[in-house]
Amino acid sequence: MQIGLETLVADATLRAPLAGRRVALLAHPASVTRDLTHALDALAALPDIRLSAAFGPQHGLRGDKQDNMVESPDFTDPRLGIPVFSLYGEVRRPTDAMMDTFDVLLVDLQDLGCRIYTFITTLRYVLEAAAKHGKAVWVLDRPNPAGRPVEGFTLRAGWESFVGAGPMPMRHGMTMGELGHWFIHTLGLDVDYRVITMQGWQPDAAPGFGWPIGERSWVNPSPNAPNLSMARAYAGTVMLEGTTLSEGRGTTRPLELFGAPDLDVPRLLKDMRALAPQWLRGCVLRECWFEPTFHKHVGKLCAGVQIHVEDPRHYDHAAFQPWRLQTLAFRAIRLQRPDYPLWRDFPYEYEHDRLAIDLINGSPLLREWVDDVKAPPEAFDEVARADEAAWVEARRPFLLY
Repeated sequence: MQIGLETLVADATLRAPLAGRRVALLAHPASVTRDLTHALDALAALPDIRLSAAFGPQHGLRGDKQDNMVESPDFTDPRLGIPVFSLYGEVRRPTDAMMDTFDVLLVDLQDLGCRIYTFITTLRYVLEAAAKHGKAVWVLDRPNPAGRPVEGFTLRAGWESFVGAGPMPMRHGMTMGELGHWFIHTLGLDVDYRVITMQGWQPDAAPGFGWPIGERSWVNPSPNAPNLSMARAYAGTVMLEGTTLSEGRGTTRPLELFGAPDLDVPRLLKDMRALAPQWLRGCVLRECWFEPTFHKHVGKLCAGVQIHVEDPRHYDHAAFQPWRLQTLAFRAIRLQRPDYPLWRDFPYEYEHDRLAIDLINGSPLLREWVDDVKAPPEAFDEVARADEAAWVEARRPFLLY
């Protein structure tokens, strides 16, 4: 399998339209070739590419910030002497001055296939800026490690945010290149856009189902995205950021597990299996204990659950529903303790007036269902399935693979 970056580096004819133009790169630590050369270095080594600037999304161009919601500064690249602008610092959208530094922006970002992952919002913002300033955008496409499955409520109108780039479900099942086409169509943008496609990507093929296991090294696209298991579970476990439960930050398995010091895990699992066993298919849930070294419940022993999706004997890609699984855990906790302080009330991604759990889900619908313990799973599922079916049709014209 060959990613877009490798295709561009290998084929001088593809690069011909870049001749004489100032080129900028938007990338992060996972923007590497198969031999683990960073995209900035790979492009700088090409005699026909004139790099004039670089951009870094959340966590930085080469990976300077470890925790979530920590800003990165602008700086000058010490090797190339070009400006590196942060799109997660003083600004989220590129300024006019930043846009004046290039003619073509190459976007090479490894995504996780989840609406809340901020790299897709950054893609939207640079496309909007490019349309305004008459710049070209090329996406060097990469695999969606979560594959093609779709899951979650569609983000409702008025709930757009830095973790909600547009009316899509939590688990969108598209690549960055495909999403670029969708953004341009949905937003009505007039922009010079091109996707350097992957060669040989098979999103439905076992055992990776989106990620080419055995062909490529995993490089963390963000500090708490350490492996494929996390990427598979993330569309559900990311909701833990809006709760008082630990999502495993401060452990070696972040966003694959959840817990708190006061959870009754055996009862939790029993209640989940009684409420909606069909939402737990495709994985194995294991009772565990962990003590975060930082973040929520730091230094406290937490009773928790780890979601296992790595054993091909137990993992069923088509059946696994991480978003429903995590929602079910919230409902089970609410049944255990109706007064449990589940929802975390704090500024989340620069939003101060709306609960984090609602921003994450793009509406209050999930939280309202969890808190209404008399509302059946079937009612929740009916709304979600309608949204998911609508998205499968809406995205169809933009799929490239």
